[in-house]
Amino acid sequence: MRDYDEIEEQESQNISFDFRGYLFKVLNLWKFVLVCVGVAMLIAYFINVRKQNVYKLDSLISVDNDQNPFFTANTSISFNWGGASGKVGKVMTAIKTRTHNEIVVDSLQYYMEYLQEGKYRKIDIYKKAPFEFIIDKSKAQVLNYPVGIRFFNANEFEVFTAFEGTSASGQQYNDKSRTRVKMPEGPFTKTYKSGEVIDLSFLHGKIIIKPTANIKSGDEYFLKFSNFDGVVNGYKSRIIIGSFASSSASILRLQLAGNNKDKIVDFLNTTSVILSKTELERKNLYATNTIKFIDSSLAAVNVDLKDFTDEMNDFRRDNKVFNVSTEISQISEELRQFELAKQEEESKLEYLNNLEVYLNTKTDYTNIAAPTSVGIDEGNILSGVSKIVSLAAERQNLEYTTKESSGLFKEIDRRIDSEKNVLLETIDATKETIGVRIGTLHRNIANLEAKLSGLPEDEQQFLKIQRKLDISQDAYNIYMAKRSEAAIVKAANISDITIIDEAKDIGGGLIGPNKTLNYMMALMMGFFTPMLLIFFLYLLDNTIHGSDEITRMSKIPILGLVGKYRYKNNLVAFEKPKSAVAESFRAIRSSLQFIFKKQLTESKANTLMVTSSVSGEGKTFTSINIATVYALSGKKTMLLGLDLRKPKIFDDFNMTNDKGVVNYLIGDGTLDEITTHTHIDNLDVIPSGPIPPNPSELLMSGNLKTLIHTLKQEYDMIVLDTPPLGLVTDALELVQYTDATIFMLRLDYTKKGMLQLVNAKYRTGELKNVSFVLNFYKHKNNHNYGYGYGYGYGYGYGVYGNSYHEKDKPSLFKRFKNFLRRI
Repeated sequence: MRDYDEIEEQESQNISFDFRGYLFKVLNLWKFVLVCVGVAMLIAYFINVRKQNVYKLDSLISVDNDQNPFFTANTSISFNWGGASGKVGKVMTAIKTRTHNEIVVDSLQYYMEYLQEGKYRKIDIYKKAPFEFIIDKSKAQVLNYPVGIRFFNANEFEVFTAFEGTSASGQQYNDKSRTRVKMPEGPFTKTYKSGEVIDLSFLHGKIIIKPTANIKSGDEYFLKFSNFDGVVNGYKSRIIIGSFASSSASILRLQLAGNNKDKIVDFLNTTSVILSKTELERKNLYATNTIKFIDSSLAAVNVDLKDFTDEMNDFRRDNKVFNVSTEISQISEELRQFELAKQEEESKLEYLNNLEVYLNTKTDYTNIAAPTSVGIDEGNILSGVSKIVSLAAERQNLEYTTKESSGLFKEIDRRIDSEKNVLLETIDATKETIGVRIGTLHRNIANLEAKLSGLPEDEQQFLKIQRKLDISQDAYNIYMAKRSEAAIVKAANISDITIIDEAKDIGGGLIGPNKTLNYMMALMMGFFTPMLLIFFLYLLDNTIHGSDEITRMSKIPILGLVGKYRYKNNLVAFEKPKSAVAESFRAIRSSLQFIFKKQLTESKANTLMVTSSVSGEGKTFTSINIATVYALSGKKTMLLGLDLRKPKIFDDFNMTNDKGVVNYLIGDGTLDEITTHTHIDNLDVIPSGPIPPNPSELLMSGNLKTLIHTLKQEYDMIVLDTPPLGLVTDALELVQYTDATIFMLRLDYTKKGMLQLVNAKYRTGELKNVSFVLNFYKHKNNHNYGYGYGYGYGYGYGVYGNSYHEKDKPSLFKRFKNFLRRI
């Protein structure tokens, strides 16, 4: 008996995974793997041909920080966003904003698609459409439903639909409002001419045929309208902006992917143009506000100038022209200069008062006019106003991309408040200084007016009107000069965003679908999916497939191999003596001689028991043919049917089962009465007889021992056909009468768990001198079941069968099957 260490080692081997067996299982199913790979590659092909091509194009822009002096060398009319580096971040943010993309999509009308029926889908033809649809934005267009356009000729067409239902979602593109539109239920057609207004419930506009269009009768196109916000969000998420190179951070690359290269080119170029235009408008905002302020001041001065001119004309008409002396003219000119200076100071004071009120009452500081527009050149005021306007513009830009609760707003507001507080203090100090200057001018004016008080009243009135007229004219000239200077600066301004390289379709740009990757993925899926499936099936499969598994799981030796052989009965060894199966049984007979020689028996007969785990494993077939080969070798052989529950052996010998072992055991018949001499020389058979109600008890009776003892005296070989060991215990009761035991294993049928049962019986000594015989064995070149055991005869039927063994003519089905295998 094996010791426990050997048993433990054997059980450890039983639970290990047989990678070699799995490999041979895969090799045996190589056709299945090949089919799976082929199917996966075919699916990848259809995916590749059905998917639209995806292209990616790009353009380059530069972000500079060009300054333009305004009024003085110390001031700039342009926005200063913190230098080029800070401006780059603002530009990158602006391109991803909803507002910017709304302007681009609206200008290009990308919410409207021109489609044409393709092989697998409707294709966006964009500029290649032979017509242009002039949309009526004030009326709702049906959304997400292609409206058909079928041409009869180059001037006439029909609009057609086949809508299921009576209403659909629509949108007015002037205010982007959504509504429900009525749809004609079922097929609908209506004929129009080029340029004729289309006013349907779901389509509003007119179609203009392009002069260069080549239209044929029957050509069909489609118009499809999409939700404006959805289109904007799509482009907003798809556009990519980043630095062109680390060494040139101010040069940005814009990239966009899509299915239509013309649309990509137009979107990239339009977004650059709109971005440049928007940036220039923001840059000129300071100058624009200043020009507006000057224009409002000019209007007031112009009114005064007209009034004073009219007053002078009236005075001259009513009075004679005076000739004023040179001394009086000089005094009058000095007085005019002082009054003009006083007016300038008052304008500054008025500006500062308005600016102070504005800063204290407003929250949007982007509309502040330049202090230099009224002659204020105080550096702190100029710097403070510039910083506040810049921060206000930065905050306004941040509103498009950041939530109001963000900490960025708090930081900007804190900086604006800080600059505002400093500016308000500076304004107070400047106002005091201006007040002092105005007071001095008042005194100077009063002194000069005292000198002129001695003149006649008419002369005084003339000089006063003349001074007011001259002052108004001087103020008008100053404001006009400042406005001209501001307009020149504004006109001279250029955008800080310059297009370096426009987007252009020069071929290429294809980035998808990645057909090679799809094929590689298909190859992997097609290969690994069946491999995984085979792996799980292999794990779940608990049947025995080869002799290597048996050797790995059990120490019981393999006595022989019996191939699969279809025949009309079980007498193959007798009726087909030259067959491979007959040779296999002769090989088993030879191997049994080594076992019997080791047994010391008092009688001349050897007893062989044939059993199995369950029914259907070839136990009766083996019993009959082993008994046959012994009988053909000249030994007097007895085939004893001890399967009292399911007898079978009588059918193959054309005998009845009326009397047999059961009759002898219950004393209802003698040995001669139950023995049948078969047509095979030296072979006698005792069937089991009628099925008893207590088969186990009968086999345990002393009459069976007497029967076998008697048979041993008369025969050379006794073969016991017993019931399955895995189902009943009858076979274990017969072990005491046998010299050797054959346990049948049918490949691809017997469960691995039955080997554990046999191993347990073998270890405990309940089964002795037991050997395995493999039934339904088939040699497989690519599956090493049964390799290396030295059972030459077991392989013989496959290796030598072509030369030494008799072969049956294959059936028509087998020949057709072999033909398919060869091709």
